[in-house]
Amino acid sequence: MLEERIYRDYLQALKDKDRHRIEFLSFIRAELKNVAIELKKDKLQDNQVWEVLKKQKKRLSEIKETALSSNRSDVLRAIEKELAILESYLPQPLSETELSTVIDEVISQLSAISLKDMGRVIKAVLEKVGARAEPKEVSRLVREKLKS
Repeated sequence: MLEERIYRDYLQALKDKDRHRIEFLSFIRAELKNVAIELKKDKLQDNQVWEVLKKQKKRLSEIKETALSSNRSDVLRAIEKELAILESYLPQPLSETELSTVIDEVISQLSAISLKDMGRVIKAVLEKVGARAEPKEVSRLVREKLKS
């Protein structure tokens, strides 16, 4: 499981005395623990862990934009390190071509023909691809395909 991999990497960072990695993985583990407590579970499923990691990635990306606009190179370096750590746990995103293929399959399975079916198609695609695609991207592609 992904949560266990994060824990093993945290222990390795402790052994390596990699302070930045220790702090960041400790923060991520705390976030995961908070979500587990909210959901009243001992362990989170991988897709739940990915959701937490995606939220953190979005947060870090926003901080990175702020650091870029204010010329804070020290903050920028730290954020880039954290993003690299975070991305090592996220699944590789699907290319637009791969995502388009999945959408075509789902549209044919559901016999979707108009924009009225868009919600069902998006839901089915997101269930199929999980964290490997952004919902906005899925929505955009589904809309394009159902319009034509």
